[in-house]
Amino acid sequence: MVSEHAPQPAAAQVLVASNRGPVSYALREDGSLDAKRGGGGLVSGLSAVDDKMWVCAALGDGDREAVRRGVGEPGVRMLDIDADVHADAYNGIANSVLWFVHHLLYQTPVEPVFDAEFRRQWASFEAYNRAFAQALAEEAGEGASVLVQDYHLVLVPGMLRELRPDLRIGHFSHTPWAPVDYFRMLPDDISEQVLRGILGADRAAFLTRRWADAFIGCCTEILGGTGRTRIGVHGLGADADFLRRRAHEADVDERMAALREQVGPGRKTIVRVDRTELSKNIVRGMLAYRALLDERPEWRGRVVHIAFAYPSRQDLAVYREYTAEVQRVADAVNAAHGTADWTPVVLHVKDDFARSLAAYRLADVALVNPIRDGMNLVAKEVPVVSDHGCALVLSREAGAYEELGDDAITVNPYDVSATADALHEALTMDDDERAARTERLAAAATALPPQQWFLDQLEALRQG
Repeated sequence: MVSEHAPQPAAAQVLVASNRGPVSYALREDGSLDAKRGGGGLVSGLSAVDDKMWVCAALGDGDREAVRRGVGEPGVRMLDIDADVHADAYNGIANSVLWFVHHLLYQTPVEPVFDAEFRRQWASFEAYNRAFAQALAEEAGEGASVLVQDYHLVLVPGMLRELRPDLRIGHFSHTPWAPVDYFRMLPDDISEQVLRGILGADRAAFLTRRWADAFIGCCTEILGGTGRTRIGVHGLGADADFLRRRAHEADVDERMAALREQVGPGRKTIVRVDRTELSKNIVRGMLAYRALLDERPEWRGRVVHIAFAYPSRQDLAVYREYTAEVQRVADAVNAAHGTADWTPVVLHVKDDFARSLAAYRLADVALVNPIRDGMNLVAKEVPVVSDHGCALVLSREAGAYEELGDDAITVNPYDVSATADALHEALTMDDDERAARTERLAAAATALPPQQWFLDQLEALRQG
């Protein structure tokens, strides 16, 4: 058993566990491995800590080959979990069950169906979580602090607690948390297992008070309370220094010039930047833009919707279908309203961070209208990067609404007509008001930058 091995003196004192790690590998044609560094808030936040170990899963053939060859980076342990087990755990359970529950995405007349196939995949999810727990138990020094990330690893805290009761264990949820009535769609034993898994942590933390309260509500209703586990809230903010520096590099300027040419002179821009995630509500956003053009003809030829919809989870059929629907609606809007010198929707589907930053800088209006979102950093990043001020149209179901709602134009994400009205209000906002709102939005958006976000969690965990 892992727990029978005494920790080595050089073992890590700060450990992080997440499905995706800070580095990935691809096999070149000549058989060599190409390493690529990842980005995002977690990678940025962890740079604040030197003595750390990051435990992650091998996600592709290149990663698995790197593990087999013993190739890796100091402070990173990549787990070569059986590919079929990982697929069941990641696609079958994490992304097709837990994600759907927390984002309220099920079409309940026909789904979910928790049958024998679900139980088979759940066993893989348990095995996947157990592999992480065992690796963390092996790597952690005596009394170390372990921060487990997200819905993929909800069982890890409880499993790790059994192996290493000396550890300080935290779990952080980057998604929303479902209200109790929706959460209870899960089979009774599974809903209890998920909650007890997280409650194996000393501290469970969330992006907003709303999601934390929903978790407490589930624990109270199903288990009678949260036990000894403390609950915290840490609203991840944008990394202002990095964004402002990166947004003014040469490749961003080049992409701004290309976008300006696509938009055309004198036109306003409505910008959205998303993955084609079902929760992002891209289709209704485009329908709202079409309603704006249908009902307010004065905007025809005077505004362009720059929509970046980067394909996500294309190994799942429902995501492929959604990505295709985004393209279909964009084409329909252009067919209905486009002219020889005006393309109403400029849609890009190839991920390009520099182009995203260029769009942030150009945006007159940012449209962020998710059905439900743990935070949504785009809502925080655009005001930070915007060159001339940007009106934010923001769904009340985004976690960012808790911090940005006062200075955004808030929408019900399901109400296409009201979203069209909000776009009109944003496009006609007085320049002085827009500039003032942008300044306040940027201040709120950067209140807890990634490094401080991580250090605050670590400090709270260590305080006991």
